Amino acid sequence: MGRMFEKRKHKMFARYDKMAKNFTRIGKEIAIAVKQGGALPENNPRLRAAMQNAKGVNMPKDRVENAIKRASSKDDKGYEEVTYEGYGAHGVAVIVECATDNTTRTVANVRMHFNRNNGALGTNGSVQFMFERMGVFKLDPKSVNIDELELDLIDAGAEDIEIEENEITVYCKFGEYGAMLKFFENQKIEPISSELQFVPSTTKDDLTDEQIEEVLELVEALEGDDDVQKVYHTLA
Repeated sequence: MGRMFEKRKHKMFARYDKMAKNFTRIGKEIAIAVKQGGALPENNPRLRAAMQNAKGVNMPKDRVENAIKRASSKDDKGYEEVTYEGYGAHGVAVIVECATDNTTRTVANVRMHFNRNNGALGTNGSVQFMFERMGVFKLDPKSVNIDELELDLIDAGAEDIEIEENEITVYCKFGEYGAMLKFFENQKIEPISSELQFVPSTTKDDLTDEQIEEVLELVEALEGDDDVQKVYHTLA
């Protein structure tokens, strides 16, 4: 009985940790969007996307409004977006997107995570050629008829559409991201999330379970860092 309670408690805390991390990440997305394009969602596509992502993770409306208000203040210094590249164990390429108010702290922490997990922080461009910058939209299959929408999506710029039982993922070229956002808005479709991501052009699929676990330990350490927004890798 005690062991079952401890297991449930552990799962509950893990769920709260993930929720808190999502709220922090999206709060930074909102702040950056406001600094770049203003506090009016109707005039700021990036802010609209960030607000939609907030809705997708059930971020309370008052937290979203407070994030916009804070970022609108002249006293708010905002965040700097920085990207780091490197290799994890067994030659797996890794890209780390950060939003920080202290780049000295951030690069030191990112380097520490790589070093502690048998990886190495590289220079700009060292692994980015293995990825393509793409727009990635997650849709709820219950909210769209993908058979009817597929041709329209392709006309709007979709490069690939992955259909799974609980999620539909639409990919588009980096330059088509704004047009695809507009397409969903015109169709009155609210994606679960809409982001620009680094999608690997090739993946490494010849590792043992033990080696995979070693790589994932680095990914988990990076994702747990407060300054890290997203981690991408070439692990299959």
